Amino acid sequence: MEYFFITLLALLVIYCVTCVKIVPQASTFIIERLGKYKHTWNAGLHCRLPFIDRVIRRVPLKEQIADFPPQPVITKDNVTMQIDTVVFYQIFDPKLYTYGIENPVLAIENLTATTLRNIIGELELDETLTSRETINAKMSNLLDVATDPWGIKINRVELKNIMPPAAIQEAMEKQMKAERERREAILRAEGEKKSAILEAEGEKESRVLRAEALKQELVLEAEGHAESIRKHKQAEADGYKLLMDAGLSTEQVVKLKSLEAFEKSADGKATKIIIPSEIQGVAGLAEGISSLTKN
Repeated sequence: MEYFFITLLALLVIYCVTCVKIVPQASTFIIERLGKYKHTWNAGLHCRLPFIDRVIRRVPLKEQIADFPPQPVITKDNVTMQIDTVVFYQIFDPKLYTYGIENPVLAIENLTATTLRNIIGELELDETLTSRETINAKMSNLLDVATDPWGIKINRVELKNIMPPAAIQEAMEKQMKAERERREAILRAEGEKKSAILEAEGEKESRVLRAEALKQELVLEAEGHAESIRKHKQAEADGYKLLMDAGLSTEQVVKLKSLEAFEKSADGKATKIIIPSEIQGVAGLAEGISSLTKN
């Protein structure tokens, strides 16, 4: 009998020890007393009454991920496609999460499928493929409002894959290929255009430079010729001045210059020169002046 009481006492102690619970971080325990909600235990050490209190659910508070299988949806232009979604959610009220709905994850999955069908049904295929961010935002807002009574907050919804029918995918690939070829042709044409423009501009600049060079050459040649004439005229003027300083009259100087003109016209090739009588008298005078200038 004594061993029976000892065993009973040991079992009672063990059971009382099991009534002490440690709730880990980012978790909560839902406690019922005699079948009715009593407490929500947060992280830390807690003790429950034996045979009266019991832990009915452990609720994680960390953000969770629900990856749902692809759902068939129909677009506004009657294209059937498969879309699978990923939902990021977090429990903010463990009591509502426990007593609000029977199977919260299944409820989120079905709610996600129906919401997705409603949104995609208002969009055409091209809009669906290019409006992921818009669809994600709409679904996140709608699901967050719908899951509030369940103590669940929807942080983010992502369309993981959008899978159109094979025929649509093939047509899209052909369209993309044609678009790439079109862009390539445009780039090639623009490159050839720029090349032709650069070549024409180069030829234009070359012609301008050649014209400038020719212009400068002609200007320099004209300036040289003008300088030569100027110096020649200056020499003639100096000759006239020298003759005038030698005491000759203007008429005699003119006759002397006429004699020089006859000499130049002969150019050393004429064997006979006919000199007018009024110039012959100047010849001797020219010889005298020549000897005077040499002395």
